[in-house]
Amino acid sequence: MKFKVFLTGIVLALVFASCSKFSKVQKSKDVDYKLKMADEYFAKKKYNHAQQLFEELFPIYKGTQKFEDLYYKYAYCFFYQDFYMDAENLFKGYLEVFPNSVKAEEIDYMRAYSFYKQSPKLELEQVNTLKAMNMMQTFINTHPGSARIKDATEIIDKCRGKMEMKEFRSAQLYYNLEQYKAAALAYTNLLNNFPETQKGDEYKLMVIKAYYRYAKLSVVEKQVERFEKVIEEYQDFMDRFPDSKLLKEAEEYNNLSINHLKDKKNEQISSSAKR
Repeated sequence: MKFKVFLTGIVLALVFASCSKFSKVQKSKDVDYKLKMADEYFAKKKYNHAQQLFEELFPIYKGTQKFEDLYYKYAYCFFYQDFYMDAENLFKGYLEVFPNSVKAEEIDYMRAYSFYKQSPKLELEQVNTLKAMNMMQTFINTHPGSARIKDATEIIDKCRGKMEMKEFRSAQLYYNLEQYKAAALAYTNLLNNFPETQKGDEYKLMVIKAYYRYAKLSVVEKQVERFEKVIEEYQDFMDRFPDSKLLKEAEEYNNLSINHLKDKKNEQISSSAKR
């Protein structure tokens, strides 16, 4: 117990000493010394201290040869503290002030990456996810020889995967709520929006299942055209995914729809005969 108290005391003393030293640096009138200390704090990953000093020195060094490096590190201070919106704005500003910098490509990537880091949970609106995708694609187009293209491509793929999952959950929710027409349309859009997906046959099967259940629940007058829609979707399934393991299940819904149509036709014949 005594050792823990002793250790806590040492930690508090070190923290106090560190804060006291930083306070002295802040109060110094020697701007070159403050810049030197800001660089040291940055190198030691004490980004909060570095940020505060860079901020004070910003107007003093603006227009000098040291300003670019100061701006560069200042922007990264926000990024490393997870203040991604601020970092993105600063990266953008850096590119505007130093468009011909040797670090322009890096900062252009980091600006796009800051949007990616702001990508929210799946349940929320994915505005920043879309921005990250678009900006990473712009980066690839603008810097065709960059070593960062592989990373940019991977991030685009991750973002697309996230967007696909969000659309999938929305489509599945419609299906679970028994809003089958909406589900069929949502799954169709999902397949069209992500044609490269590895789950294309799964989505197409859900289109067939949703249209089948929609047809079964329809009023009698609408059932024929809606079962025909199921058969049409099955034909498209066969054309797109002839080797799918789900083909047999899709065929079952096709056969059920054909049988329903036969029953409807027989009913019509029987009704006509009675007349």
